[in-house]
Amino acid sequence: MPASRAEKGRICPPPLSLRAPEPGDEEAALQAQDELAADGFDFLLLGDRTWAQWLDKVARDRAGVDLAPGRVPATMLFGVVGEEIVGRAHIRHELTPALLEEGGHIGYGVRPDYRRRGYATAMLRQGLQVVRGLGVDRALVTCDDDNPASIATIERCGGVLEDTRPRDDGASTRRYWIDLS
Repeated sequence: MPASRAEKGRICPPPLSLRAPEPGDEEAALQAQDELAADGFDFLLLGDRTWAQWLDKVARDRAGVDLAPGRVPATMLFGVVGEEIVGRAHIRHELTPALLEEGGHIGYGVRPDYRRRGYATAMLRQGLQVVRGLGVDRALVTCDDDNPASIATIERCGGVLEDTRPRDDGASTRRYWIDLS
């Protein structure tokens, strides 16, 4: 019988699950927001809302109610291991012309202390199942051209590079399609 990864001396990370944000998540989520702000990543998309207002907005966004112009229904999910928030996935239910250029169906981020453990891949794989449940046959996932960790994550999940597009800020966005059928 082949040895498991743990038996070979490699540590297997605890399983990750995606779930909706909850009222008791405020402290950990705000800490994650601060940690990822250093990377220029907006973890919560909180704006100037209170936690209760943000939870209400997350629920309205998911239902497609009171969306701002140019916005689409979207589902915010936290990647959790045990009770610890390790990251988040933001799932857009459809694409606008802007999301077709940059953003795609799923955006994700992992807190710095939890990187290189397979959590981004787990979040993307589970997020793709959510997108599939919305009736999407091909999901678009984008990342910065200079982000090798995201490139590897997307490719591990079946991403096929369509192209790389320049942005106004001088950087480039890689656009990957993942077949969900």
